Amino acid sequence: MKCQYACGTAEHVLERRRFLGTIAGMAGAATLGAPRMVQAAMPELVAGDKHIIMIWLAGGVSQLETWDPKPKTNTGGPFRAIPTSVPGMHICELLPHTAKQMHHLAIVRSINTKENDHGKGAYCMTTGRKQEPVAQYPHLGAVGAKLLAPEDSPLPGHIHVSAGGSGGSGNDAAYLGPRYSSIVLGDGNPPRNTALPEGITPEADNRRHAFRTSVNDHFAKRRRWAESDAFVSSFDQARQLMERRDVFDVSKEAVKDQERYGNSEFGKQLLLARRLVEKGVSCVQVTHSNYDTHYENFDFHIEQLGEFDQPFATLVADLVERGLWDKTLVVVMSEFGRTPSINQFHGRDHWGTAWSVALGGCGIQRGAIIGKTNDNGTEVADREVDHGHLFHTYLSAIGVDSSGEFDAGGRKLPMADPAAAPITELLA
Repeated sequence: MKCQYACGTAEHVLERRRFLGTIAGMAGAATLGAPRMVQAAMPELVAGDKHIIMIWLAGGVSQLETWDPKPKTNTGGPFRAIPTSVPGMHICELLPHTAKQMHHLAIVRSINTKENDHGKGAYCMTTGRKQEPVAQYPHLGAVGAKLLAPEDSPLPGHIHVSAGGSGGSGNDAAYLGPRYSSIVLGDGNPPRNTALPEGITPEADNRRHAFRTSVNDHFAKRRRWAESDAFVSSFDQARQLMERRDVFDVSKEAVKDQERYGNSEFGKQLLLARRLVEKGVSCVQVTHSNYDTHYENFDFHIEQLGEFDQPFATLVADLVERGLWDKTLVVVMSEFGRTPSINQFHGRDHWGTAWSVALGGCGIQRGAIIGKTNDNGTEVADREVDHGHLFHTYLSAIGVDSSGEFDAGGRKLPMADPAAAPITELLA
C-alpha cells in the first residue's frame, strides 16, 4: 500500500538504491585489508551455530498499533488490546496470529533514542550508535556476519531480502570491510551475476576454471602477492556461490510451506529468510514497508499489519518446530515509533521518545516485558533504554561478550557503545 508522506525525506523510499557491484566484486574487495577480530571477544562461540533474522518495518511502525496499545485513552486510537499466549501480556488486535506466539517472544516497551529523523533513527537502531560525521559503524548484520559466519562458507554471511533493490551489494559494514556488507536480494531474486552467461555451457565453464587455476598456480610460484591471493579467493567464493544458487530459490520449498506463509510478497520473503538460515546464512534482514503513516495511520496499519501478522507468526512457529529458535535471534524493529498524538490528517508522526520493539529466539527470555510507558504513552515510565542497550543485548543473546573489541588495522574499536550495556533481565 502506498502512503502519502508529510516530511518528504528520501528515507521514505523503500530502497535507497545505493547497492552497487556484483557478488564477485564484493568478495574481491572484501579480502583486501579486512580487519581481524580480537579473539578474546568471542568466547565459546561456534561459527555457523547462531543466526540473526532482523525484520525491518520501514518508516516507523506505531507502537500503539502493535506492542504497546493504549485503548480507551486520548492517544489510543480505535483498536482494542487483546490477550496473548502470555498471561497478562496484551498487544494490539491487529496482530491476532502473533498474539498466539508471544510466549516465544519478548517486548521492550521503554525505548527512547531521542531521534525523530528517518536516516539517523535507522542508523541508531541498526548500528547501536549515534551517527557521527567522523566515524562510520557497521550494521548489526555485518557485525553478526563477522562474528558468526564460517570463514570458508560459500554463502554470504549478511543478506538483505527486500522488494525492489538492485540485487547488488550494500555499503553497511564500515571498518569490518566489504566482505561483511549486505547482499541485497532484489525482489527476493538470487544475487546478480550468479548464473552463467547465455551461451556458456557448464562444460565450457569448467574448462575456463581449469585454465584459470593453472595460470594462477603458475603465477603464484613466481610472484605471490596478498592482492592476487585475495582475487583468487574471491573468484573461488563467487564460483561456489553460483553452484549453490538454488539456496535463494524459495520455489524449492514445499508447496504446503509456501501456502502457510501466504501469497504476499512479505510472506515469500520470510519463507526465504527461514530457508537461508537453514542453509547456513548467518544474518538475514527482511524489509517490510512502509509504516510512515503521517496520513490515515489506522487504515494503513490495518493493511500493513494484515500483511505482516500471519507470515511473521508462521516464521516464529516454524523456527520453533524446526529446532532453530534457540539458535536464531529474531528482532522486529523500526527507526522509531509514532507519536501518541493524532494529527489533523488522522496520522501519527515520528516519535523516538517512548516506543517498542519485539524480539525472541536465542538468548532471550520468553514472554518477557521490559519497561513501560505512562498511561497514554507519551513518555517512558520505567526502565528506559536506547539503541545502545539494544545492540549490546543482541550481541549478548548470540553468545558474544558485547564489551569486546574489533581490531581494525591495529586500532581497537568497541563492538558496541561503551556507554551502554546489555538489558540483563531480557537475557535468558
